[in-house]
Amino acid sequence: MENILDKLSSYNILNNLLPGGVFCYLMDFLFKINLLTDDAIMNLCIVYFIGMIISRIGSIVIEPLFKKMGFIIFADYKDYVVASKKDFDIKVLSETNNLYRSILGLLFSLLIVKLYLIIIEQCSCLNKIFPTIFIILLFILFAFSYRKQTKYIKSRVEKVKGEREAVADEHS
Repeated sequence: MENILDKLSSYNILNNLLPGGVFCYLMDFLFKINLLTDDAIMNLCIVYFIGMIISRIGSIVIEPLFKKMGFIIFADYKDYVVASKKDFDIKVLSETNNLYRSILGLLFSLLIVKLYLIIIEQCSCLNKIFPTIFIILLFILFAFSYRKQTKYIKSRVEKVKGEREAVADEHS
């Protein structure tokens, strides 16, 4: 167990484990729904996966919504990459920023759970289709997450390629 925890980055701890653990605690505290088991390793997996979902909700739902509203404005990603190489505090600030986004995702998720609980009180038939809807929503969430991550990777590759070509042109 210690070996597993040692390999987790601060990003994974702040943006997956912490929100996942707080979510599990608040589900029990607020709604009397216990998501955990007696198995510590299984609990770590559950908390981490729930945290991943919460983090992705923050990234795929909250972030674009706040951007559209003009509530947040990002620097150009290429500028961020260049600046973070020169100012190492930017990466720390970005990690903290992502934590806040994950906390917003956590609160949004709790709100969705509460709304779901209110709705199924009125229409218990939704209990039968909820697992299917939940799987479909998770599929969509992670598909958009995959697309967003691929875009970041592509952008970084293109930046390095552009730098390499610029150096090659200088030596020609």
